[in-house]
Amino acid sequence: MKFAVIQERKSPPDRRVVLDPMSCLKLLSNFPSAELMIETSPIRVFSDVDYLKLDLKVAENVSDADVLIGVKEVPIEALIPNKSYFFFSHTIKKQPYNRDLLRAILDKNITLYDHETLIDENNQRLIGFGYYAGVVGAYNGMRTLGLKEHSFDLPKAYTLNGLKELKSELDAISLPNIKIILTGTGRVGQGAKEILDHLKIKQVSIEEFLSKNFNEAVYVQLDVLDYCERIDGKQLGKLDFFQHPEAYRSTFDRFTSVADMFVAGHFYGKGAPAFFTREQAKAASFNLKVVADISCDIDGPVACTIRPSTIENPIYGYDPLSETEVDYMKSNAIAVMAVDNLPCELPKDASEGFGNTFVKEIIPAFFNNDVNGILERSRMTKNGQLTPAFSYLQAYLDGTE
Repeated sequence: MKFAVIQERKSPPDRRVVLDPMSCLKLLSNFPSAELMIETSPIRVFSDVDYLKLDLKVAENVSDADVLIGVKEVPIEALIPNKSYFFFSHTIKKQPYNRDLLRAILDKNITLYDHETLIDENNQRLIGFGYYAGVVGAYNGMRTLGLKEHSFDLPKAYTLNGLKELKSELDAISLPNIKIILTGTGRVGQGAKEILDHLKIKQVSIEEFLSKNFNEAVYVQLDVLDYCERIDGKQLGKLDFFQHPEAYRSTFDRFTSVADMFVAGHFYGKGAPAFFTREQAKAASFNLKVVADISCDIDGPVACTIRPSTIENPIYGYDPLSETEVDYMKSNAIAVMAVDNLPCELPKDASEGFGNTFVKEIIPAFFNNDVNGILERSRMTKNGQLTPAFSYLQAYLDGTE
């Protein structure tokens, strides 16, 4: 089996890689029959030399590999027919901008495994950059707070040499007495929580958060049933929420009336109630000054997230009364950080974490006859057709929806 790590060709450039040099060595050590090539790249966070000095093969042409592994979408013209690919295709939610990409994948008889579709028997994601999205998102939220309140000035995350230096910068700041909401308990939430805990911000209960005043910064971490309730008053558990989100309403406004900052690290499902609406943001009781929207659902559950922001310009302002974008430093503006590619700001750490998991969880499936069904479940295309699990995309491909 020949594997190749491919060059990232999407613009703007992404410096991350699925397999860092040490993960490559681990792959070859664990599976001696495997062959591995690294396509040369001028932008990758690990240089060609980093691979070569470990006696890994770097090549200009990787077209003889069986399985090609990347991070972002591969441009249509760069797709090699009759191969297997791993990358984030951004098609499983029927994203219109990648319809032609999925059509090309079928036309070229490519077998596609999307990183998002790599799940275990319980439909839990096996791999992703979510943890680092949480880390960088919370850091960027703190940076936004410091700028908005004129209290401290953190450097941009991408200018720092990794997570260790990022945490060192946080050690130098002093936080005011603020209340912070953190939503999400998955990988994103865990990454964000690590930053809040590193800052030694006290975690408090929901009851304390809502009813007490503190002389220090505090945060509360919320799961879905902490801010949503069934409209009929029944208490049927978390599974019911995911199965029937339309039967629920938001109770999030009880938090926005006392909180200063919101770090949004949740997964938002279609049909679920909004955290807060544009009308709710206009209320005199609405108190949020900073929103770090890691999830970044545009015009969705977080009303002030009206567009994604960029790594270069990560902050914009939202005026609740006019419902328009304004200078985030204006007194009536909510400062919004909504960068939609946060892990790119820590490419080395994110790549090492991803690579370690990919070699541990995914690569074995190629050598154990896919005993756990990982490849079977995640395979989106085969023999020029959608696989049964992804047949729901056919109308999207046909342009009929």
